Amino acid sequence: MSTAEQVNTSLEQEVDKGLKSGALGLISTTIIATASVAPAYSIAATLVFVVGAVALQAPAVAVLAFVPMLLCSIGYSELNKADPDCGTTFTWATRAFGPRTGWAGGWAIIVADVLVMSSLAQVASQYVFFLFNTGSIGGNATSGWVLLVGVLWIVVMTYICYRGIEVSANFQKALLAIELVMLVVLSVTALVKVGAGTAPPGHLTPSLSWFNPFHIASFSALSSGIILMVFIYWGWDTAVAINEETKDKNRTPGRAAILSTLILLVTYALVILSMEAFAGIKTTGNGLGNLAHAGDVLSVQGSAIFGTGTTGSVFYHLLLLMVLSSAAASTQTTILPTARTTLSMAAYKAIPPQFAKMHRRYLTPTVSTIVMGAISIAVYVAFNYASNGLGIIGDAVIAIGLYIAFYYGLTGFTCAWYYRRNLTSSARNLWMQGILPVTGGVILYFLGGWSVWLDYDVATENDYTMWTVPFIHWQIGGAFVIAVVCGLVGVAGYLYCKIVNPAYFKKQTLTRATPTLVPDE
Repeated sequence: MSTAEQVNTSLEQEVDKGLKSGALGLISTTIIATASVAPAYSIAATLVFVVGAVALQAPAVAVLAFVPMLLCSIGYSELNKADPDCGTTFTWATRAFGPRTGWAGGWAIIVADVLVMSSLAQVASQYVFFLFNTGSIGGNATSGWVLLVGVLWIVVMTYICYRGIEVSANFQKALLAIELVMLVVLSVTALVKVGAGTAPPGHLTPSLSWFNPFHIASFSALSSGIILMVFIYWGWDTAVAINEETKDKNRTPGRAAILSTLILLVTYALVILSMEAFAGIKTTGNGLGNLAHAGDVLSVQGSAIFGTGTTGSVFYHLLLLMVLSSAAASTQTTILPTARTTLSMAAYKAIPPQFAKMHRRYLTPTVSTIVMGAISIAVYVAFNYASNGLGIIGDAVIAIGLYIAFYYGLTGFTCAWYYRRNLTSSARNLWMQGILPVTGGVILYFLGGWSVWLDYDVATENDYTMWTVPFIHWQIGGAFVIAVVCGLVGVAGYLYCKIVNPAYFKKQTLTRATPTLVPDE
């Protein structure tokens, strides 16, 4: 340790954050991690775009996108063993690379979670109306009723998170059970109809060649498809963000993160294969190439798969409930990790200390949770009004890809650097703490860099909106603008916090030697 660090660590004090330790076991943690990804919502909102990029090779892309997710989840697991702090990337990157990098990692988590809330609230609101047979309202993204219900949705989910981690976990069990069961029922029914020859015209016979990535037309198409698929895997790191509230907090969160990625791989492979076989990839009707169904592919396929009879109507409404529950689960589990990231940042004095306030009874971060909900509402309302409920919210989802790649990849690099003196002690450590996490990080940083270009260049048609630069009249993709604006806000926040409370930035509150700030056990 350097002399400077010896001086700084003398000012460090162990603080109890006040979270409820030991509240969650492996099953509950895995459920929260899987529900955070919202597989039904993610497929509904993304599958058409993936098929548009890679055609029949969508199952292959689902498998390929799983690889960097699994590799980075190994990095999360290894880091959590040494430092089970709810700040995750923020805390670990600070210990490994210093305050500036750690703060950037924490900010990336916050930005990604806030941006996705607009899409989640919008989808959830629309499906509430679909579920109650008021599609004329739900199908209109510009409706004031859709906006109102979306805002109320965020309020309800924020309240559930406020009430306590156990309440949240129990709610997640019910939501995920509905989601996974209905995805299996939908997929199996579709494959049975394909096998029986009763699927609509344009259906295809499933083939192992669909899992061959070398059949994809170009490298650009492959990259675009993987970038989209990375988004639908995103969210399993919630398992590690609630590490201080789990039993055996050094091991359970990491295992849950890895288990959730495996569950998602199997789920996505089954659903995408079955939907592709049932609907085909034609650009008309219920085909997966029909852009008219880009944001709602599952309800369209569900209507065709289950039919219009009494039994079919029941299953169709269960399908709508599935997508609704998926959006609900993801809304809730988006608030959870963000609130815990800001809690940790406040505990180490990287942001104002008010964010570290805890509820004495529920043992949840009060200010962090409420502020997350309030900011999400403000962003959702602004995006909805600015784009009449359409383009900007879509671009916000696209912009998230850069921030996902940044903080997941950063965690992979952090793992190797954190354990750098330990890598040569065994072959296991070299691979699990070094080679695999770094490989995941490299893949994600490449994909993130590629997505920046796709978002910037309007000729790629990767964005829903565009912005014309004054005076020089350059046209820039809306997703790129959103990503840059969020980055500039982060820089301003960093400078403000550094001036107001410089202790963290002077390495006085968090270094490699700082004790993890956890509840007393």
